[in-house]
Amino acid sequence: MITASETMGAAMADEQQATRLKCALVVRGAFDAYVVPAFAAAGGRAAIDWAPTAVIMKALEAGETADAVFVLSDAMDRLIAAGKVEPETRVDAVRSRYGIAVKAGAAHPDIGSVEALKRTLVEARSVAYSRTGASGIYFAGLLPRLGLEDAVNARATIIPQGFTAEKLVSGEADIAVQQISELMVVPGIEVVGPFPEPVQEVTTFAAAILRGAADRDGALRFLAGLTTPEAAAAYRASGLEPAF
Repeated sequence: MITASETMGAAMADEQQATRLKCALVVRGAFDAYVVPAFAAAGGRAAIDWAPTAVIMKALEAGETADAVFVLSDAMDRLIAAGKVEPETRVDAVRSRYGIAVKAGAAHPDIGSVEALKRTLVEARSVAYSRTGASGIYFAGLLPRLGLEDAVNARATIIPQGFTAEKLVSGEADIAVQQISELMVVPGIEVVGPFPEPVQEVTTFAAAILRGAADRDGALRFLAGLTTPEAAAAYRASGLEPAF
């Protein structure tokens, strides 16, 4: 008979054998579809803690550890400056754009110009965005630039972190704002398109090994899998652009 303590011990041992990563949500679709299964097929095992870059940075500052980290490029710059990662292992993996989604079957609003986007945001019953994600931080700063801070936030559905498009499926919002690849992870929604270019921002995400990694070899193998032609195809299929 296997006791609860033995089960917990086995789980802890299994976790210790895995390559531990802290990853931004932007690559969740591509990682689930290809990168992680390919790593497993090569004999590796990844244990991924998914969170927005801002949350990952706070966790690292609080002393949490992992073998590798995948975050916004400017956050990676800060980690390198602070001596927290091995700079020679840095991989700039993907570029991402911000976009808008609606529930599957709903009419697609016009977001082809800045003025059209403004009308769509004002007319929406509720706009969902994330408080701590890169897209939410950018969008919160964009609203006052568009003169829409009060009008949109009065009816916004703001989540702490996670996938904003889930609020479309639940009916809590009729417009979701996030990185396009993060919108695409949620079933039952349709991506309308990217923000118009005058208010678009392309963000790059990078990975690197953290100093003191317990499984440095596994982390190196995982990072090597981020820039293969197959990974590039998975990024494109999930709404991202390869950055290599």
